[in-house]
Amino acid sequence: MGDPAEEPARIRLDKWLYFARFFKTRALAAKVVTAGQVRVNATRVSKSSRSVGPGDVLTFPQARKVRVVRIRAAGERRGPAPEAQTLYEDLSPEPRRDGTEPRREAGGRPTKKARRNMLPKSGPPLE
Repeated sequence: MGDPAEEPARIRLDKWLYFARFFKTRALAAKVVTAGQVRVNATRVSKSSRSVGPGDVLTFPQARKVRVVRIRAAGERRGPAPEAQTLYEDLSPEPRRDGTEPRREAGGRPTKKARRNMLPKSGPPLE
């Protein structure tokens, strides 16, 4: 076959997610994978031992958004953040800015006077 030196490096999925600093611990990365929340090249994966390499596209939830990344390199260690950012290319869609996201109303909690004004006026019904 081919020379092993010419083949692209492969690494466990949970290890790569940990090396690329998407998750704080490898156990947390493995938990997300085994829960079936990660897709590799649009195929759902439930085993953290799945090997991935350069060119693979991963889709997974992180915090309150969905991340889509293309793997550039396998990585050899969990290094500092600038080193981790060289392991992938971010393909995540930009957050929507057209006002469709839920927003909190300005002003916070209404005052007592404002709450009284919101209540219907008591008194005899109008006929």
